[in-house]
Amino acid sequence: MIQRIQTLYLFLASILAGGLIFAFSLWKENETIIYVLDLLSSKSTLLKVVPFSFIGSAILSLITIFLFKNRKLQFVLNRLNILINLILLGVLIYYLLMLPGETSISEKGIGVFIPFVVVLLLVLANKAIHKDENLVKSVDRLR
Repeated sequence: MIQRIQTLYLFLASILAGGLIFAFSLWKENETIIYVLDLLSSKSTLLKVVPFSFIGSAILSLITIFLFKNRKLQFVLNRLNILINLILLGVLIYYLLMLPGETSISEKGIGVFIPFVVVLLLVLANKAIHKDENLVKSVDRLR
């Protein structure tokens, strides 16, 4: 059922991962503000994965919304999405710690924290899906 709370969590996760990456910067490097799509033209292969991970996470969240009839698959896909976002967060933090030119003061953007918020929303969605699954099992036992 689409009117459940996990749908709202998944939709918010999709908006954050797919939409707000265009609005918030990741960091500022040599007076240049770096956004997610700017990483497609970077030299590092590791950084080229970041935009695809954001977009993949958003698409996976949207797909998971419409799997409300198969709660187990929905739960598994949310776990996969959590794993994608944790890897994405690790890559971003690793690169920020190894940011070249750290002798000068660099500014980190709020876009780095988007995967953390998405993971939080996905965990809340998984909790609600698990609660629904337990409710359905308890009703089946009463029959």
